Amino acid sequence: MGERLGAVVQAVGFVAAFALSGALAGVVWERVWDAPAGVAYENQWFLEPAGPDYSFSGTGWYVPVALVAGALTAFALGWCWPRHELVSLAAFVVGSMLAGWVMFKVGHALGPDDPRLLAAGQPDLTAIPSDLTPAGVDGEPRPFRLDSSALAAYPIGAMFASLYVYLVAAGRRSGRRSTAVGTPTAG
Repeated sequence: MGERLGAVVQAVGFVAAFALSGALAGVVWERVWDAPAGVAYENQWFLEPAGPDYSFSGTGWYVPVALVAGALTAFALGWCWPRHELVSLAAFVVGSMLAGWVMFKVGHALGPDDPRLLAAGQPDLTAIPSDLTPAGVDGEPRPFRLDSSALAAYPIGAMFASLYVYLVAAGRRSGRRSTAVGTPTAG
């Protein structure tokens, strides 16, 4: 009973740690991002200058921040609490997906408001900054869609770090040395 309770507590703790790291990553994402400018014209908002390189900046910063945050969180958790590897991996999957969503929500909430709403009633050519969203992910008050590949960055970073911790570093931490198959050992 104690071993199962320990695994459940570890899983819940890992998911909570990922949620916290997602919130912190959302703050970092908002801080490093520069809002592209746009203008109001006939009660609509237009990115100025228009182009994918300007509209992509939210995603351009979301992905590296999420990859690093996911990797650091998984590495720290896996290294410090190496017990219950399968439970940990499941918690990493759930927690990193939650963290990616939390990161989006926190960064979006800290960033500028939806420029399409702000453009209504503004004089033409009024400068309005863009809101902070990854490409393909709509922010408030538009419905949130989980169809953006950028949201996979957090889980990808976490999975690479967990692979390192549980497959590569586990042997080093325990003091075991593995030899390649077919390699003769000195006798």
